[in-house]
Amino acid sequence: LPPYLEEFVRSRWMLSASAALSLGLVPSAPVQAQRLNPVIDLVAAGKPVFGLYAPANRRARPGQPAPPADSVKSMSQLAAEALAYKKLDYVFEGTMEYNFDQTYPPFTEFAKALADGGALSKGKPPRLTHPVFVKTPEIAPDPAVATARIGKQLNEGVMGIVFVDVLNADELKKGIAAVRFKSNGGTRADDVGAAPARWGMSDKEYREKADLWPLNPKGELYTFTIVESKEGLAHIREIAAVPGVGVLFPGAGTLRGVFTTTDANGQRKFDEAAWEAAIQSVLAACKEFKVPCGYPAGAPDIEKRMKEGFSVFVIGWGEQGFKAVDLGRAASGR
Repeated sequence: LPPYLEEFVRSRWMLSASAALSLGLVPSAPVQAQRLNPVIDLVAAGKPVFGLYAPANRRARPGQPAPPADSVKSMSQLAAEALAYKKLDYVFEGTMEYNFDQTYPPFTEFAKALADGGALSKGKPPRLTHPVFVKTPEIAPDPAVATARIGKQLNEGVMGIVFVDVLNADELKKGIAAVRFKSNGGTRADDVGAAPARWGMSDKEYREKADLWPLNPKGELYTFTIVESKEGLAHIREIAAVPGVGVLFPGAGTLRGVFTTTDANGQRKFDEAAWEAAIQSVLAACKEFKVPCGYPAGAPDIEKRMKEGFSVFVIGWGEQGFKAVDLGRAASGR
């Protein structure tokens, strides 16, 4: 278990053990109840987590013809495709990182289609089989606008917010506050939108559970933080130390560009050693501050990154992504 849960579980177990011994019984290990958000269950248990990018239509590249109209899938079809794959732990939706006003409306269709398609199991307790984690645009340029955007995303019933290109601890603190209602010390507005229905509960119940774990042990929301610049890397330890940081990721794809230069002849040169050192600096901060570390892995490198200590993965959709999940699950015994 992560350190922030060890003492709580130990004390509860010892109380149970004492009571059992007084009755002449042999105590058993505590059993954690299932949560609505399965990602939190897995992180709390110290198990690896495998998420996949949401399936999407192929984008037309500059200078190439657009894909045939009859090959473009509706949001309902894409949601059904996501729901049909049962081995993922969460759906990663990354389209809203850029041009939020354009990409938010189709996301709302996708989120509704997931809910209508049965993403909420009807067991006791209920559980989201395909919880959605969404990228939100950078916080630093305008925290007030970022807070409003995050609120709109949460109102669609998402269970995780992914902060991109975090530069320092202060920026992350503003993002974390935006996830929490004002009654919990945050800056999120009281409006809840469709979220309670998507979680299968009343508005009152939703407001009680829609808080950030592990800051609130009963919270069902969780955050990912991506560091993908030299400035962010310079502040990685202070970022890792922020309460509520959740999972900390090196933005490996963006960092490739950060560590690529162009020489006088126009030749691009990738400094792989510096890039890898940056990734390892994020992992070292995760280990120092005892927070989970994430990585955008694929089939060729997921086992290597698991051995290094990365435990939360975001993986591309498709056959190669499914292969990566299979490899990761096999390596971890899941």
